[in-house]
Amino acid sequence: MILCAWADLADPGAKGPFVVELGGERKQVFVVRSDDRVRAYVNSCPHVGVPLEMEPDRYLDLTGTEIMCSVHAARFDLMSGQCTWGPCRGRKLVSVAVKVADGMVCLL
Repeated sequence: MILCAWADLADPGAKGPFVVELGGERKQVFVVRSDDRVRAYVNSCPHVGVPLEMEPDRYLDLTGTEIMCSVHAARFDLMSGQCTWGPCRGRKLVSVAVKVADGMVCLL
């Protein structure tokens, strides 16, 4: 399943949410790009389960260096999903396998 075009992702940047089926359930996911690497995560804060974005495609903090929860400003590493600051410190975002093929970011 194609999520978005690689060229549509700023570096650093994020896009989503995209509704996909994972393990027989419909989930929202988003993709992030940094230094020509891409990762995808389930769009759910590990603290309270709320969506992370402030509005569509707005997942990163103002510096573009971390993913930020829109509810309590917890911060997460772009490439590992590890919480670096906030009430869910020590937990991680749920990662989703993706790859770039033919200029598109695709769900595996």
